[in-house]
Amino acid sequence: MPAPPPNTGCAPIAPDILVRPYKPLLLLLVLALLAVLLWRSGVLHALSWQAIARHELRLRGLVTAHPLLAPLTYAAIYAALVALSVPESALVTVLGGVLFGTLLGGLLAIFGSTVGAVIIFLAARSAFAAAMARRAGALMERVRAHLHRDGFSYLLALRLVPALPFWFVNLAAALCGMRLVPYAAATLIGIIPATFVLASVGAGVGDILASGAAPDVTVLFTPRVLIPLLALALLALLPALWRRLNKRDV
Repeated sequence: MPAPPPNTGCAPIAPDILVRPYKPLLLLLVLALLAVLLWRSGVLHALSWQAIARHELRLRGLVTAHPLLAPLTYAAIYAALVALSVPESALVTVLGGVLFGTLLGGLLAIFGSTVGAVIIFLAARSAFAAAMARRAGALMERVRAHLHRDGFSYLLALRLVPALPFWFVNLAAALCGMRLVPYAAATLIGIIPATFVLASVGAGVGDILASGAAPDVTVLFTPRVLIPLLALALLALLPALWRRLNKRDV
């Protein structure tokens, strides 16, 4: 009978404990690798107005033949593209309007975009937020304090006015230590106006798309659309501004 192992006074280290800290970083690396492979494969180059025009009838046929699977597939693809930080979200949103109409296309794009944003947010926050917090200076600590208190207002304003790239805001919110629930809520609410504008563009581009021309997505930056969005963004910032003003008065 073999002798029992000597008692060193230390509990054995479970393999899972050694692997656990690297899981978030591994997920982020997998997402980055998939993004690179997607780019190198040439699939992203096929995401163009000309390609949509060529395959419009076939895509519409698939939507008609698969009324349940087609919307789910579109939302899943949208979520994957956002999670991989692919920048062609405006084009995919317009495509949703083309295939499903303004209402359903907008809702599917909002759902897919929010899910994808949450995925990349959790991956980036889990991989880097702890290290960022340990090395944070005084400025970062102030930023974190503001985000914990008013992160919803700040992010909602950024989502309402799409001046910064969507992927950049996702990563910045994660690295600055924003909480998940305010992040997800601000993302979901903030992308609604611009998404429905783009989906409505897609729903009305039949003749334009048939000619192979690109729909005008710069409609988001015309005064009749941008001014209301700026007003909503200012309204979203009012609670944070009010708290800051009251704090100065004390």
